[in-house]
Amino acid sequence: MPGEEIYVANPPPDPSHLPDEILKFKVQLNTRNVIPEKELHAIQEFRRAADYIAAAMIFLKDNILVERDITADDIKARLLGHWGTCPGLSLVYAHANLLIRKTKQEMLYVVGPGHGAPAILACLWLESSLSTFWPKHTRDRQGLHNLITTFSVPGGFPSHINAQTPGSIHEGGELGYALSVSFGAVMDKPDLVVICVIGDGEAETGPTATAWHGYKYIDPAESGAVIPIVHANGFKISERTIYGTMDDKEVTALFIGYGYQVRFVEDLENIDQDLAASMAWALDEIHKIQKAARDGNPIIKPRWPVLILRTPKGWGGPKKVHGEFIEGSFHAHQVPLTEAKTDPEERKALQKWLTSYDPCELFGTTGEPNQEILSIIPEENHLKLGQKKEAYAAYTPLDVPAWEHMGVEKGTQASCMKVVGEYLHDVIKQNPSTFRIFSPDELVSNKLDAVLRESGRNFQWDVASRAKGGRVIEILSEHTCQGMLQGYTLTGRTGLFPSYEAFLGIVHTMMVQYSKFVKLAHETSWRQPIGSLNYLETSTWARQEHNGFSHQNPSFIGAVLNLKPTLARVYLPPDANCFLSTVAHCLRAKDYINLMVGSKQPTPVWLSPEEATKHCIAVHPSGSLRLSKTGCALLRKLLPSLRLRVVNVTDLMILAPEGSHPHSLEEADWDALFTSDKPVHFNYHGYPQELRGLIFGRPTIGSRVSIEGYREEGTTTSALDMMLQNHTSRYHVAQAAVRSASFMNQRVQVRSHEVISELKHRAEKDKAYIYENGADPDGTFDVPIFE
Repeated sequence: MPGEEIYVANPPPDPSHLPDEILKFKVQLNTRNVIPEKELHAIQEFRRAADYIAAAMIFLKDNILVERDITADDIKARLLGHWGTCPGLSLVYAHANLLIRKTKQEMLYVVGPGHGAPAILACLWLESSLSTFWPKHTRDRQGLHNLITTFSVPGGFPSHINAQTPGSIHEGGELGYALSVSFGAVMDKPDLVVICVIGDGEAETGPTATAWHGYKYIDPAESGAVIPIVHANGFKISERTIYGTMDDKEVTALFIGYGYQVRFVEDLENIDQDLAASMAWALDEIHKIQKAARDGNPIIKPRWPVLILRTPKGWGGPKKVHGEFIEGSFHAHQVPLTEAKTDPEERKALQKWLTSYDPCELFGTTGEPNQEILSIIPEENHLKLGQKKEAYAAYTPLDVPAWEHMGVEKGTQASCMKVVGEYLHDVIKQNPSTFRIFSPDELVSNKLDAVLRESGRNFQWDVASRAKGGRVIEILSEHTCQGMLQGYTLTGRTGLFPSYEAFLGIVHTMMVQYSKFVKLAHETSWRQPIGSLNYLETSTWARQEHNGFSHQNPSFIGAVLNLKPTLARVYLPPDANCFLSTVAHCLRAKDYINLMVGSKQPTPVWLSPEEATKHCIAVHPSGSLRLSKTGCALLRKLLPSLRLRVVNVTDLMILAPEGSHPHSLEEADWDALFTSDKPVHFNYHGYPQELRGLIFGRPTIGSRVSIEGYREEGTTTSALDMMLQNHTSRYHVAQAAVRSASFMNQRVQVRSHEVISELKHRAEKDKAYIYENGADPDGTFDVPIFE
């Protein structure tokens, strides 16, 4: 069947077999006369106005207040938008406004349902936040006309929230991340509360399921809080939702296990009093938990509030059309009347629907909202949900410490990660409330554990780290780490996401969605800069000490390379000193997505701190895989007549054709490094195809380039054997050099067969040694000696 068979609108869940005793954990509140009659009517007026505008935005290109019968010409050529979630979103927005007006609480509103933009844009227009940032959307008839008629048409607002939406820090184009983003946003913001609406379709995603644990990483003494609201309207695009088929006992059991107090908001006849009482209760519970923690008497395992908002899908829309239920069914999910332009019956239903809101009473002839609507909006602009500076102008630069005194002596060996860990310890010390590390339980494994020396972790359910101001969030969910990092970054702070190389790909699409938000933010004049999103990729395939094939995957490099050039930065620093310089640079940078790749194992230090500084400032290529240099040293012995140049690329983006990336080398500089006519062999850390795509378009490349990289070959084996299997060993690099040079150097050509045979022989001997002894030959990774 193409869609769910609906026998009744808003179908109830089947009863569960759980004991009735569970229901005693449902929070019961007095919802009678919570708000006085005058405020109640104002709330209802605001909701009615917002719902009307949202519905009109989906359909109308003229006749915006339906002052005459709707004709086919009044209806847009393409009907885009999602009506089903809008009434719930405007309901929450209205009550958030009233709560802010009464309490002066600092709040942000994060919207999880993917295409809820009509409701949010309508509310932003009503509170005059839209016109603050988009002057053509003034709070009058012309501004309302502009909003309604340009929605979801080329050049207008899209049907989902994005960076052009005032007050937004989350793009709902890909579901599942709203809750983790909200938790990240309140960290180190003790006065901030984020209202986060999670759609019940979104709640089916794995990232949302794990994000419910986010409160276990929120110290109420130092951070704000989230009011999660599950909008359980029962349907997704063509089917019922899981939450829509769960009864009260099942939902209560689920959330009390997560650590929440559960409040159901579902009295449709009394919904405004119900929600007003519930949101006030939630805020009061938050303040109690925070006060106890800030008074030095934290509540152990506090139970935070969660609201389950049950309203019909597409509430207030058409009840039935063509014999099909609309309200309270999946038919209300997107556009309820898809043929309104050509079908008279649907156009008649649209006329009845829109006029039921009585828009002329709401907006009069001037198009301005009536005074009742305006009476629940916060009076101070800085408190309005659409004008919170945390959402667009809150960036606090880090106090990035100097690193040179931590540099390692040239000619020695050092673990890049161990040295970087010491540096990050200092970063934390100098930025106690604006820097955090979000990591999937790999800090110690990746030798970054120096950051834990004083600050520790922030896991509030662990007695060892509770209420100690830890700056590290370690949770074995890459999705949650990513979401928290996004929320933390977009509200003005800076974070770092270190991970095993093989598993950063788990957040590939989250990173891409985030990059789309940042791209649009760049193009939106009123959005100010933010810190960069920083990834530290280690435990690489190239130095697998004990993990097997499953832990080998450098594809995240390609994911970043595919981003808009103005955003993407990929760094492969050759040694510990260059890595320190790179980390310092990335923590200072704004608006980028930075990926730094390196090994946790000891490797040679090629450059002194002074040389590393000059090198990184020059953005010249400089070493990545020291096997290139070991291969060079090997050829110095075997074939001294061969002239070689080792160019080790730190900033991968310099390879791109001139003008295609801000860091790309000019042709003259490219030729100065790689020549214009000599063979070039790239020994690349990632998949070779990525590099081919990056250098494609360089006019002097032609057929003189060969590339080796990760070939998807590996197992639990030694580091050298991994190189042998993937043709990136010193022996393979040396063979490539001899083969290429033999076409241009007669002295090399004479001896090429002999030397290549010797290199192959040595490779086979080393492989045999590895499989006999279970380890690489002694001295394999010593600093090479050039004779």
